[in-house]
Amino acid sequence: MAKRDYYEVLGISKNASAAEIKKAYRKLAIKFHPDKNPDDKQAEEKFKEAAEAYEVLSSPEKKQRYDQFGHAGMGGAAGGGMNMEDIFSNFGDIFGGHNPFESFFGGGRSRAARQRKGSNLRIKIKLTLEEAAEGTEKKIKLKRYQECKACQGNGSKNGTSVSTCTTCGGRGQVQQVVNTVLGQMASTSTCPTCQGSGKQIKEKCDVCHGAGRAVSEEQIPIKIPAGVSAGMQLSMTGKGNYPEGGGIPGDLLIIIDEEEHKELKRDGNNVVYDLYLNFADAALGTEVEVPTIGGKAKIRIDAGTQSGRVLRLRGKGIPELNGYGKGDQLVYVNIWTPKELSKEEKKLMEKLRDSENFKPDMLRREKSFFERNREFF
Repeated sequence: MAKRDYYEVLGISKNASAAEIKKAYRKLAIKFHPDKNPDDKQAEEKFKEAAEAYEVLSSPEKKQRYDQFGHAGMGGAAGGGMNMEDIFSNFGDIFGGHNPFESFFGGGRSRAARQRKGSNLRIKIKLTLEEAAEGTEKKIKLKRYQECKACQGNGSKNGTSVSTCTTCGGRGQVQQVVNTVLGQMASTSTCPTCQGSGKQIKEKCDVCHGAGRAVSEEQIPIKIPAGVSAGMQLSMTGKGNYPEGGGIPGDLLIIIDEEEHKELKRDGNNVVYDLYLNFADAALGTEVEVPTIGGKAKIRIDAGTQSGRVLRLRGKGIPELNGYGKGDQLVYVNIWTPKELSKEEKKLMEKLRDSENFKPDMLRREKSFFERNREFF
């Protein structure tokens, strides 16, 4: 089933401000929250869908990429791998610094005790022109911090030697009341004992020594959509580093790079090819074969073709990233002038030099290269 437009999900326009986006998500989060709709799968899916839309539209970078390329530009980054824990951990603070699920529905956890998110990882993937045009899947070996299997990420021996922090009572925060000239004022800070986790480890894990994570190598398949270009960034949720002390992994950011093609050049979604013809073929006309993305094509050269003429092969370029439309291949004709001639060739050229048909006729001339290209585009 195709994903719905994120603006449609939140019920806002593309010109909505950050505050409007936040307000729209807050409204839906309350409406479809699982505590308010127990055992309602449809409400749960709408709750996740709203969180997915907010994850993208609340980030200026992701929003810009989504506005330009649609769902294809997200590269599977948004929402697809989000679970309820991700949502609670990432978006609780949109309610003015209070856990919305604790405020509206009871229970939950304090903001400081919510799970931490690990750091993002960045990699660069180099693609051929064909791979960028047609899409591909790359498998990469990635070393990253992952959850320690011995302790399930909590840093304790066998994953069980954990207790509630006695300093903050599991809240992850401590409050101090200070007397001032304005009266008593309360301030909240991260618990110095548990560093905000709300837990204390009695015995550290023998494998990760309390960190809750360990470096491991993983082979990850990355699907590259057709139409990507150099400099574009895709991302995969949850494929970054697992945070120390437990939490949710960061993201894997994939930077697209392109190898230079031996014969074709990319110009946006168009592909450019320089065709060199000898003088005789240009004058008499011929049929030539030119390289294209993923194959070759035969084109007819009319008799009297001039240098600088541009031939268009429609639909032989790069597809739009969102799947609508496709560029063309532009074939630029260049007449090759030999630098060295044999005696026989010189004699032939001397005979032709003074022929009427070999004299440039400025009254019948074709448009200049600049004029042709200005009209062409």
